Amino acid sequence: MSEEETPSYRPLGGAKKRAEAGALPLAQKRLALVTGGHRRLGGIISAAFARAGYSLAIHGSHDTRLDSHLALALEEHGTEWDGFTVDFADPEGAEELVALVAERFGRPPDVLVNSAAIFGQDRIDNVNADDLMRHYAVNCAAPTLLTKAFATVPAGTGDRCIVNILDQRIDHPHGDQLAYTLSKMALAGLTKLSASTLAPQIRVNAVAPGLTIATPDYDVGQMERLAKLMPLERLPQADQIAEAVLYLAGAGAITGQTLYIDGGAHLRSYDRDFMHLCR
Repeated sequence: MSEEETPSYRPLGGAKKRAEAGALPLAQKRLALVTGGHRRLGGIISAAFARAGYSLAIHGSHDTRLDSHLALALEEHGTEWDGFTVDFADPEGAEELVALVAERFGRPPDVLVNSAAIFGQDRIDNVNADDLMRHYAVNCAAPTLLTKAFATVPAGTGDRCIVNILDQRIDHPHGDQLAYTLSKMALAGLTKLSASTLAPQIRVNAVAPGLTIATPDYDVGQMERLAKLMPLERLPQADQIAEAVLYLAGAGAITGQTLYIDGGAHLRSYDRDFMHLCR
């Protein structure tokens, strides 16, 4: 490939090749590691960091194939990025991810966004040990070990922070998706605990989204009816959640806080998960 044909962004594996060639890291850019950052909400969060001028380490559990909007954003903004595949079903792999990112980019990340999560259908009458442990491994144990690695990797004295992605249901939990809900409540506890213990070197905050990106379980009419159930009578947009994450990444005087981006849903109690309502 000629110099004129060289892509304006760093493709998968490009960081390693640059390091082997002796290229210096872009010290003037902040580096964000976004878990689950290649698709859906994680991909929208990654795109927001790209627009803000960050370099990006994008994680996927099984692959790092990018959503099309994210690939376009990385190219449009000339983002330095690389992809990392680690299956958080084995949480110990998460602890190695921070060191791998530091090796590829020549420095550790300044921002960690714990966005990767799994989501299942279970209730107290049918949940089993495998459901509970699988959700805890991905949704809480992996972020905990990532937090440990982020806090202990040799780094400079600049502002470093973690943003955990929670769920608005943690304020008024219902009986659906029990294993998922418990794991997100545990992650909320980690947010508070680590914000206290890691200060002043590292800030730790969280964003708790409401219903945002519809799955095939929802239809258009249902989404419109659900919006009317919110105190603000509207659902949050994914870009608004990404903006909140980006704000916390740069809010140097904030730690231990959770921003609810949910149309006010956390203020009310719902008997069932949204997918079962307004059908």
